[in-house]
Amino acid sequence: MRPWILAITAAAMLGPSLAQAQKADGWQRYTIRDSGASVAVPTAIFSDDGGAAQDGPGRRFVTSDGRADLTVQTVANPSGTSPAAFLAAREPPSGIIYRRVTPRFFVVSSIRDDRIWYNRCNRAAGVMHCVLINYPAAEKRKWDAIVTRISWSLR
Repeated sequence: MRPWILAITAAAMLGPSLAQAQKADGWQRYTIRDSGASVAVPTAIFSDDGGAAQDGPGRRFVTSDGRADLTVQTVANPSGTSPAAFLAAREPPSGIIYRRVTPRFFVVSSIRDDRIWYNRCNRAAGVMHCVLINYPAAEKRKWDAIVTRISWSLR
C-alpha cells in the first residue's frame, strides 16, 4: 500500500482532529504569535476582521452587521503587577456590574449605551492576555454561553 493511502486510511479511522471539530462547530483558535496568547473564536459569529487591537499585539473581530465585537490582545505588564493592581491602573469606569479578581486573572463587565462590555485578562510573564467583548444588552441570554466559552478558552 502506498504511504499516502495508508495516511488517508489511518486519518479516516481515527476520526476528525480537535481542530477539525472546532472548525465544524464554527469555532477556531486564534493565537497571537508574539506572546502565545490564544482563545477560541466563534468565526461563524465574528466573521469580519476589525483590524489590529489598540493596546498591544492582537486582533479585533466583528459580526457582519457590526452589532458585536471581540478583541483578543496582549497588553504589556513588564513589572508583573497583580491582576488587581493592573485593573486599578487602567481606571475602569464606575458602575461595574460584575467583578471577579484572583491572583491569576480578572473579569469585569457592565452596560454602557445599551451594550454589555466584558473584559477578561489572564496574567502571564510580563504581559496580560486579554479578551474584550461588546454586544447588545437586549441579547444577553443569547450571548451568555458564547461569552463564557470565549472567556474560559483564553490561554
